Amino acid sequence: MIKIGIIGAGGYAGVNLLGILLRHSKAEVKWLMSEPAHQGKKISELYPHLNGICDLPCFVLDDLDKKLAEIDLVFLALPHGIAINYVPKIIKAGKKVVDLGADYRFHDEAVFKKWYGIEHSDKKVLDEAVFGLPELYKNEIKKARLIGNPGCYPTASILGLAPLVKNGLIDSSAIFVDAKSGVSGAGRGVNLKTHFCERNDGIMAYAVTNHRHMGEIGYQVIRISGDQSAKVTFVPHLMPMTRGILVTIYAKLRRTANGEQLTAKYKEFYKGQPFVRVVEHEPCTKYVVNSNYCDIGVAVNEENGSVIVMSAIDNLIKGAAGQAVQNMNLICGFDETEGLTGLAVYP
Repeated sequence: MIKIGIIGAGGYAGVNLLGILLRHSKAEVKWLMSEPAHQGKKISELYPHLNGICDLPCFVLDDLDKKLAEIDLVFLALPHGIAINYVPKIIKAGKKVVDLGADYRFHDEAVFKKWYGIEHSDKKVLDEAVFGLPELYKNEIKKARLIGNPGCYPTASILGLAPLVKNGLIDSSAIFVDAKSGVSGAGRGVNLKTHFCERNDGIMAYAVTNHRHMGEIGYQVIRISGDQSAKVTFVPHLMPMTRGILVTIYAKLRRTANGEQLTAKYKEFYKGQPFVRVVEHEPCTKYVVNSNYCDIGVAVNEENGSVIVMSAIDNLIKGAAGQAVQNMNLICGFDETEGLTGLAVYP
């Protein structure tokens, strides 16, 4: 039984992580940490659906030194720039780390600074971090002690793109990613853009030229393809729904192929990967909500030689908490699917 601490348990990613771990047969959550306003409160006071199921109190980061001895692995679900200040201490204490934030997703600190606007103060530990996308980096994850869990948009986008760019099937200098997300991706905090009256019955694009996840997607496309000229245009949209992401990817094929041929290539690429389902219909967020699955569909517009890839995930599960547990399973030597085999909530 592995003992777990969760930092950032008061947010949506953190509480979904807790929910998965409460069902995990090989994990025990020993403590939770959240923001100062939550200090001393039971997690069930913040999230009443946990009443009688988990009533652990919330500690704060100031308590970290005295709580580290109680656990084997720490999950961090924090805004960018905060984990940097704590991960070196956790690693030095001999604990494993899965960081759900952005601080350890790039090996190049200059790229991190470009997209997040801060200096990375932890170059030594950054160098050993592994990008936690199991379908692409499973062997490295198994040997790691620090995982940079991918963002939600990048998870859906990179999984959709990887078979194409790995095999040189598309013109990678002009990749277009259209992404639509439920409002829970913005977190639990209240602001005008996520207010019910502002989002209900409407769709809105945002950060259309500079969303930080464009940097993450582009960084991985270059890494996977080896093509330094690869360019990604990424445009996210907020949808009037609670959770789920649908990504639609457009690119030009380098040689003639039809949808059936590309679907077969995708099935071969993801053979043996338990949470990627290559489907022969258009994916829908309802088919994956509250699950760790990523559904991918492929079509070809033979009129103009373009490929259209559709990728659907739950932004809080495969896009955050579920993938974090999948990474934990791998670095701890558990079955990759432990605690994660639940079906989507349907309808």
